[in-house]
Amino acid sequence: MAKYLLLIYGDEQLWQAMSAEEIKNLQEGHAAFAAAAGDAILGGHELEPSITATSLRGQTSGRSRLTDGAFLETKEVLGGYYVVEATDLDAAIALAEKLPELSAAHSGVEIRPIREGN
Repeated sequence: MAKYLLLIYGDEQLWQAMSAEEIKNLQEGHAAFAAAAGDAILGGHELEPSITATSLRGQTSGRSRLTDGAFLETKEVLGGYYVVEATDLDAAIALAEKLPELSAAHSGVEIRPIREGN
């Protein structure tokens, strides 16, 4: 079985403006996703807002530079992730399609194979 990272992106301002009912529906959607995925989920978490991010940037000196924030050039930010196990990419896509964020026009999911070994 292969492992995949499901990265959940969306418009952070819209997430923060959600009503209590919308948050409840989103949480129920994730509970339904977890129930459908079962043991295929190896881990996952919702992330704190991007304003809490800290980034390290490489420099030609070989030292890193610490900065506050994610400094993304887009409205979409990483809001959470799941690590799942699936037989192949098609199976990972089928799992990802169950995520509730895909019912919102401002959200998306990136699926990345996890490289194991080396």
